[in-house]
Amino acid sequence: MSKYLSHLSHVEINAIDIEESIRFYEKKLGLRVIDRTGDRVFLRCWGDYYKYSVVLRPGDQPGMHLMAWRTNSAEDLEAAAARVDATEYAGQWHEPADGIGRSYIFTGPYGHTMQLYWEVDLFKAEEEYASTYPDRPERRSTAGISPRQLDHVTIASPDVEGFANWYNEVLGFRIMAYAVLPDPEVTFFGVLTTNEKSHDLGILLDASDVPGRVHHYAFWVDTTEQVTEAADVLGENGVPIEFGPGFHGIGEQNFLYFREASGLRIELNSGGYRNYVPDWKPNYWALTDGPNDMFRNTNLPPTMMEAFPPAAAPSATEQGVVPGSEAELAAAAVRVHAN
Repeated sequence: MSKYLSHLSHVEINAIDIEESIRFYEKKLGLRVIDRTGDRVFLRCWGDYYKYSVVLRPGDQPGMHLMAWRTNSAEDLEAAAARVDATEYAGQWHEPADGIGRSYIFTGPYGHTMQLYWEVDLFKAEEEYASTYPDRPERRSTAGISPRQLDHVTIASPDVEGFANWYNEVLGFRIMAYAVLPDPEVTFFGVLTTNEKSHDLGILLDASDVPGRVHHYAFWVDTTEQVTEAADVLGENGVPIEFGPGFHGIGEQNFLYFREASGLRIELNSGGYRNYVPDWKPNYWALTDGPNDMFRNTNLPPTMMEAFPPAAAPSATEQGVVPGSEAELAAAAVRVHAN
């Protein structure tokens, strides 16, 4: 299987109140507004190699408009688009805009929209933000929790393995791991990657019939200590911690979850393994193996079942399932496979 995509480059999300969201991302997180075009706002982390990694757009409820992925070459962009066009989910080509070249946008089988592109300029900071280190796109920020860069997106789907298999077969995502409920045996979580990370795209089982939902997106910091410090900084500045700090089993990252101004969940990550095995086969984790928590000693808050846009039915969570939700999630998965 060819590997067409290189990495996740940005997400475009809904902001219920644009100005309030800007204040949150600048003051609490430490991102920087780098551009405004019409009613959209572009923000960057200090370590993003491209101009921006988060785009805010007006919306009446939290959710993700699209996730953007850079390909490995111009030829891979053409090939990836051709492979999607050969399915029933054919997309459209778009002319260069927002600092990237010609791009291909499609909505996949479970309602999630992706933008694929190749041409983009590496970011070079203005003089006042320039780093003393040549490889850094700009100097390290000290505002808010100051994440280094965008890390991954985790979506919600009524069929975890169906989602993983489609993106593996069509676009070459590697399937890295699954987690299953015991009775009935239903896959509630999966992770995919385009590179050596444990994942840059996660999949959670969704009991709702709302397409294209997202559970969270994540930023990266360099050290475990920075994850713990971020919990302190956020809490001291009026941002409640939803879950964590903790340590994932699958992926082996340190984690912290909180909500941004519109209510969308954000995760902060550090650590994790690197996997370079080209013919890797995903292992299936049981709940007793600790996919939810390496140390198996934390309880998930019920709010972690919420995905976006909101729906009455729950999703699973990256750390497992909230006790009491197993039957509803399993029934939803059984319905999908029965159809």
